[in-house]
Amino acid sequence: MPRSPRTAPSWALLLRLLALLRPPGLGEACSCAPAHPQQHICHSALAIRAKISSEKVVPASADPADTQKMIRYEIKQIKMFKGFEKVKDVHYIYTPFDSSLCGVQLEANSQKQYLLTGQVLNDGKVFMHLCNYIEPWENLSFLQKESLNHHYLLNCGCQITTCYTVPCTTSAPNECLWTDWLSERKLYGYQAQHYVCMKHADGTCSWYQGHLPLRKEFIDIIQP
Repeated sequence: MPRSPRTAPSWALLLRLLALLRPPGLGEACSCAPAHPQQHICHSALAIRAKISSEKVVPASADPADTQKMIRYEIKQIKMFKGFEKVKDVHYIYTPFDSSLCGVQLEANSQKQYLLTGQVLNDGKVFMHLCNYIEPWENLSFLQKESLNHHYLLNCGCQITTCYTVPCTTSAPNECLWTDWLSERKLYGYQAQHYVCMKHADGTCSWYQGHLPLRKEFIDIIQP
């Protein structure tokens, strides 16, 4: 479900929230709810293609009593897909230093390019963590790259539900069932890579892959 607009918190507050959301007994683990790439793009304030120039560990805030650290990635922005109204050009992106707070490790000083999504904070800084959608650009399918410009953002009114067991059925006409876990035992499988949940003129939503029909196993999986 699309999130309602709200004021972006400070990065220090985000770190505290991530710490509170950490599951009990998993002190060194980061846990994120699964989301289809389309959902990630719709819910993120910013989506860009970039290379990582360098990284530096910096304090999380100006408060000397705050011992938490952040990693500041200096980036070279190649293209912006979302976030034009919040920031024109991104030079730095921040992430928690602590992996248990979902900090992101990226390759600096290499030719690798990334799709990066995240939040834009009150002070204009861009913040990301492992619960955002962060992928090497080369790992994205042709449809995913194409959808960053068009299909994902035009269809944020659709809901995508992750199916873990059968039967798995829709509860609303604007809902698509994400069945990669059932058919492939992984989240980011064929459906995530090659399909968009697209809204039709009558308000209903269904999976779309260019002019190709929906693969049969995506239909069969919703049956008891």
